[in-house]
Amino acid sequence: MEGMPSPLRTIDPARLVARRVELGLSRAALAALAGVSARMIFFYEEGRHAPTAPRLEQLATALGCKVEVLTGARRGEETLVDLRYAAGLTLERVAELLKTTPAGRELSVSAPKVSALESGGKVTGRHWQDPEVTGRLLGPLAKAYGVPVRMVLDAWLRTRPSEPAPVLSIKRKPEPSKTAMVTWESLNERQQIYLGEVMRDDRMTATEMWMRRVQRLPVPRAAEWRRLPLALRAAPSDVGYTRLQERLRQRGVHDPGVGSTVHALGRRGLLVVSEDSVDLPAVGEVRRVLVEITRRGRAAARAGLGEPREPDPAPHLLSEWLWGVVARVASAEPEGLEDDQLAGRSLFFIGVGYRGRSGAQPSRGFVDSVPVMAPGGTHVSEYRWRLTQLGRRHVSEYLHVYRDLYPGVSTTGLEALAGDAR
Repeated sequence: MEGMPSPLRTIDPARLVARRVELGLSRAALAALAGVSARMIFFYEEGRHAPTAPRLEQLATALGCKVEVLTGARRGEETLVDLRYAAGLTLERVAELLKTTPAGRELSVSAPKVSALESGGKVTGRHWQDPEVTGRLLGPLAKAYGVPVRMVLDAWLRTRPSEPAPVLSIKRKPEPSKTAMVTWESLNERQQIYLGEVMRDDRMTATEMWMRRVQRLPVPRAAEWRRLPLALRAAPSDVGYTRLQERLRQRGVHDPGVGSTVHALGRRGLLVVSEDSVDLPAVGEVRRVLVEITRRGRAAARAGLGEPREPDPAPHLLSEWLWGVVARVASAEPEGLEDDQLAGRSLFFIGVGYRGRSGAQPSRGFVDSVPVMAPGGTHVSEYRWRLTQLGRRHVSEYLHVYRDLYPGVSTTGLEALAGDAR
């Protein structure tokens, strides 16, 4: 059948039958809706034939479901052929789309080469063994399939686990903007010190919130914890100093002029100043001054302190929070992490089979809940979280990158795991 991919992952006959029966359709009725013969529906359900990508899309539409429902590809386990089937594209159409791109032309992409790529076989031609070149093909493939770039990379690594990973360039941190530097230079020395210390306290608080997530403790919304306590409207002899005040005292700029300095930064749009009330032991209710650094304020502080702007996150890398979760699971290998030690929203991003809200980014499938059999193999005694093959590969490929990105995340002992995955 022209355009049909290698049968690595095709329609699951049992799922097709189950969906048809669930809707109360006969084979003839489904055939009419899908624009095929009843005999062909019979062949699909018997596993004698595999539908082409467009035909699979027609069947899914006729049955009112997503293609994945018929192929059986779990969320977080997609291969390259799964992505193409889900997009309803033939090998020829994918090759046509890729040929219009510089990477596609450099690799002389053709339908047979796409087929070999999907089957895990050798792809002939110059540069196909060069990760720098194949890395430039991921973006066009993602555009063709209508999915994120990192989803194509993950599917590529599942499909071709023994090859070097395609290289996605990580953008260098850009230099501070001229506007931010002008803003910083327009501040007096006292204002600069205040703004810099507020930014440092904001970072320290962000790290504390991350640690709370790791320990599965409640974490307030960012809109709440980013409002940093600056001062208490009471005598220091009764209430002491806030952390920010202690930092300013160490810099020698904490004095009665604190209000005018902070409000000057507020008028410039660099800080947001607010107040609330707190109850303190032996003192009672006390008014509290809060400050929150704005994006403009953060940019100005970075520029003035010689720090580069934060780059856009690389599409194939995890956030610090999710990397911390993966590192926890990795450090528990080979036994795995106890089932109740991993829960919450992280599973919707890295757990096999998890599905978030409609339209959400798909899971990457780096961890999975694996059954542990009781002695003698009579029954399942418990479930443990372990890295999937792709999860181990991801740790192997990018451990050194994550260590530079997130030095606060413990990765002790992961070198051996990374070595085993290669």
